[in-house]
Amino acid sequence: MSVDRAERPAFQVWAPAGLPEVQRGDDLAKLIAVAEPALADGDVVVVTSKIVSKAEGRVVRATDREAAIDAETVRVVARRGTLRIVENRQGLVMAAAGVDASNTPAGTVLLLPEDPDASARAIRDGLRDALGVEVGVIVSDTFGRPWRAGLTDVAIGAAGVRVLDDLRGGTDAYGNPLSATVVATADELAAAGDLVKGKAEGRPVAVVRGLPQVVERGGEAGTGARALVRAAADDMFRLGTSEAVREAVTLRRTVRAFTDEPVDPGSVRRAVAAAVTAPAPHHTTPWRFVLLESARSRGRLLDAMRDAWIADLRRDGKAEESVAKRVRRGDVLRDAPCLVVPCLVMDGSHHYGDARRDGAEREMFVVAMGAGVQNFLVALAGERLGSAWVSSTMFCRDVVRETLALPPEWDPMGAVAIGHPAEAPRPRAERDAESFIEVR
Repeated sequence: MSVDRAERPAFQVWAPAGLPEVQRGDDLAKLIAVAEPALADGDVVVVTSKIVSKAEGRVVRATDREAAIDAETVRVVARRGTLRIVENRQGLVMAAAGVDASNTPAGTVLLLPEDPDASARAIRDGLRDALGVEVGVIVSDTFGRPWRAGLTDVAIGAAGVRVLDDLRGGTDAYGNPLSATVVATADELAAAGDLVKGKAEGRPVAVVRGLPQVVERGGEAGTGARALVRAAADDMFRLGTSEAVREAVTLRRTVRAFTDEPVDPGSVRRAVAAAVTAPAPHHTTPWRFVLLESARSRGRLLDAMRDAWIADLRRDGKAEESVAKRVRRGDVLRDAPCLVVPCLVMDGSHHYGDARRDGAEREMFVVAMGAGVQNFLVALAGERLGSAWVSSTMFCRDVVRETLALPPEWDPMGAVAIGHPAEAPRPRAERDAESFIEVR
């Protein structure tokens, strides 16, 4: 059965002419109302952020655009040459913090509105006062997108618009459940408006008509475009490559208390894959990682180690109270949901026949082992897992080998407790790198 064209869903989008060059202090709602007096309930007005910034006095003198970008930057996400993708003061991740040197007098730059959602609310309220209409307002800006060439406009501010259309819980045309579909409606409207707006033609505003379902009912302002910014905890691509490595190194902290949340075995295996990329002598692979993923295997090992440790402490003449206190320090291994025992193997090492060179040979392998474990710990931090590298197994290697049925040539090099941190780590004291450097 054919569908009549008039019954097909449709909308209109156009850019009104006649808006003057915007100056500081201008009332944008009044300017828009004069340019488009026929606005109707349910329309969406898309306003480019540049004229909002101009009206709000966000034009600043700046002979150095880079310094202006620095001032607006909260966090560097990625850097390549002079290009910087950053998180700015508005929480937006974009190139150059949104600092724009175009469409503004020489020697000045244009900053984004301080609060784009508040700007959208003010325009919406002004249009209601001027024309008696209930419309949605979007403040838009131009973004690049990860993995996609070209630019498009997105919503950085919104009022009276359903910025997200959550379809989860519904079904598609075939009856399949929708479990992850949340449509960025405000961004789609911003992009539609950009198709008809024009910087050079002096048309910085667009009107979208025919989609009243996206406009909030009863004059509600809605959540604003801030709801479009993905929370850090949910952002899988929060950093560029080099920045991610540096952050993972910074996040690599010794964790002493873990939650009961299980550890994804895949995360640990990915960390092992990172560990075995470490440098090693003679093209060898001196690392082995024993994964104790069950409570039973961890309990058997830790019980055997505890007994050996207590015996050592008593031989040292320690009082029973001191023995108990020291043993409790090992609880970090017992409480962790996952335990990994890194082992050193000397396969491929050279035997020189004299103590000096043979000792140096082993040291090379031990250094390679340390590099592998550091890779492992940093990769775990990148997986948002906490860890603690404890040396316990090095003091009872025979016990560990016997309990875990390891080959006699495997040398346990401590144990790594792994889990989700029970609390945020305390701030790390800053270390001046220069104090660790000697130049000759």
